[in-house]
Amino acid sequence: MEFLQGRTLTNAIGSLDIQNAYADALNNLGHVLEEIAEQEKDAALGNGGLGRLASCFLDSMATLNLPAWGYGLRYRYGLFKQKITKQGQEEVAEDWLEKFSPWEVVRHDVVFPVRFFGSVMVNPNGTRKWVGGEVVQAVAYDIPIPGYKTKNTISLRLWDAKASAEDFNLFQFNDGQYESAAQLHSRAQQICAVLYPGDSTEEGKLLRLKQQFFLCSASLQDMILRFKERKSGRQWSEFPSKVAVQLNDTHPTLAIPELMRLLMDEEGLGWDEAWDITTRTVAYTNHTVLPEALEKWSQAVMWKLLPRHMEIIEEIDKRFIAMVRSTRSDLESKIPSMCILDNNPKKPVVRMANLCVVSAHTVNGVAQLHSDILKADLFADYVSLWPNKLQNKTNGITPRRWLRFCNPELSKIITKWLKTDQWVTNLDLLVGLRQFADNTELQAEWESAKMASKKHLADYIWRVTGVTIDPNSLFDIQVKRIHEYKRQLLNILGAIYRYKKLKEMSPQERKKTTPRTIMIGGKAFATYTNAKRIVKLVNDVGEVVNTDPEVNSYLKVVFVPNYNVSVAELLIPGSELSQHISTAGMEASGTSNMKFSLNGCLIIGTLDGANVEIRQEIGEENFFLFGAVAEQVPKLRKEREDGLFKPDPRFEEAKQFIRSGAFGSYDYNPLLDSLEGNTGYGRGDYFLVGYDFPSYLEAQDRVDQAYKDQKKWLKMSILSTAGSGKFSSDRTIAQYAKEIWNITECRTS
Repeated sequence: MEFLQGRTLTNAIGSLDIQNAYADALNNLGHVLEEIAEQEKDAALGNGGLGRLASCFLDSMATLNLPAWGYGLRYRYGLFKQKITKQGQEEVAEDWLEKFSPWEVVRHDVVFPVRFFGSVMVNPNGTRKWVGGEVVQAVAYDIPIPGYKTKNTISLRLWDAKASAEDFNLFQFNDGQYESAAQLHSRAQQICAVLYPGDSTEEGKLLRLKQQFFLCSASLQDMILRFKERKSGRQWSEFPSKVAVQLNDTHPTLAIPELMRLLMDEEGLGWDEAWDITTRTVAYTNHTVLPEALEKWSQAVMWKLLPRHMEIIEEIDKRFIAMVRSTRSDLESKIPSMCILDNNPKKPVVRMANLCVVSAHTVNGVAQLHSDILKADLFADYVSLWPNKLQNKTNGITPRRWLRFCNPELSKIITKWLKTDQWVTNLDLLVGLRQFADNTELQAEWESAKMASKKHLADYIWRVTGVTIDPNSLFDIQVKRIHEYKRQLLNILGAIYRYKKLKEMSPQERKKTTPRTIMIGGKAFATYTNAKRIVKLVNDVGEVVNTDPEVNSYLKVVFVPNYNVSVAELLIPGSELSQHISTAGMEASGTSNMKFSLNGCLIIGTLDGANVEIRQEIGEENFFLFGAVAEQVPKLRKEREDGLFKPDPRFEEAKQFIRSGAFGSYDYNPLLDSLEGNTGYGRGDYFLVGYDFPSYLEAQDRVDQAYKDQKKWLKMSILSTAGSGKFSSDRTIAQYAKEIWNITECRTS
């Protein structure tokens, strides 16, 4: 559903390896490359890690010369543009298409009909046909994705929804019924207006479901058309050897019943053949264990919008249950949780993750810990049924955008010491830096590059927030989607405790501390109240701390507004410590941790997601670890419910400091209440902020001490980069290509 692309110009000229020539040409015309690049607005096609991962994967597909591409929607207004005011976060529409995007190529020759609502007609021969309802047109827009120093360019194909001229009622319009005359045009425009529209109402749910089906139907029709154009005597049984569909989480799950419908109702195949083709074509990547992210759609809404697909889903479910009963009678008691349709009379739903696991030939997690949790817990019963279906594919990031292009100073140093720039496409070569980690000359160059990036970042922070930050302080950064499980609240509570302790110190004691600038950024969903309270709290704390003359030489707190890819390209090179502090077992992988580590930033974090593997690769001594481990979390929650948790006095002190009004008159009690009590909705500290707070403070003390020894810190920074080779998206995509898609490179000569 999303691709977080970032700017295209710098990536394109970097991939073509013409940065210097392009910059010189602009200089001759009286322009500066950096100023021109800043005129480009980030494409508002994504939100967080899922969308950025998809974009890294496209870069690697192109660079590895793979015959693969992406499908998405052309959102006109994106998720939202974040503005910070005295009231906190405000959301306004993105304007990236206000004028036009020079990178997209509209394909008026690639248009497919997509139907909603209607009914199912049964033909005399027993075949079925979806008829009636409303039909909109999916129009393709292609965005080129160049590979790094290759002749290949693949495409990100985006769909926009339009109604046709015949759907415009000229009679009504001339009668003054302007809105009625263009009803379908208006509804078509809604489909691609906003990423993740609010779904608290039935209309909102219908729109979200429309978006998901629109993407799936248009994309599958495109794939089938390509197959048929090149078929030349091929049989439908060959389709899975020519087409591989990877479902990026549950949002495109409707591709499964839609492919079945297209094969049966449009191409005339029988159920068994269509099911064989579908199950050999589709694979599924799970990106979360969070219950709210494992989509469950109301059966009533599904029947209303997609009646034919509900028939198909019912049949898949019926056959799956029959298969389990006939082959694994020992799983009879598990069928209610394994089946696709939850027919609870109070709230009957379709469980989309179950549909994916039942239908896909391969299911994968995105970090070793995450995959282990899927096997042992979330999908354990399916694993007992299909032991070889579930794999791990640890996520990765493209080293082109996330080091070579965004951090050119450090990249030059790496190339100099490795005596090759081949690391840009073979990131494992970074391990060669380890032998130089103690070299004082390399450390001096490394320190100089980091300081240049910090000064660049400090200038940006001043421009967008008006806050002056000291490049000589420790730059401590946490940037990601605002969510309680990602625990920005733990970060700001730690900052509050630090501030309070600084206030209690004498001037001489403060001089012995490690000066620190804490930067937090990310968007909170418009309807996620507690996340928006966290954003406001960070800003309120910053307002007090940054204007306190006793303390602001030793601590600054900054909220970085409207976090996106281009902002990340400034923050990450300038970072020295990055916080990846989610509750253990709740972050599937994370990829920002990989970006920071690659750029020589040290991590403070829990054993969650890819943190586990990063710590293994860079060395345990170069990672500031704290907190409960995933295996402990259920037990700790149970102890909390039983009233056995005793909070650390420092945790209580930080919360009480907020309640004292030290950061303004805003009522933070509803936010703090989520950390109180033992159980109940929105209470009981489900994300274990209180439990992990003491070890978090202790880890931060270790950070302060390590930073005072700059020689040691620089060595740790170099070793962080040197250990990041595993986390290239080139490695991840090569594994997908070989072990799931069964494709090889298709190099352009």
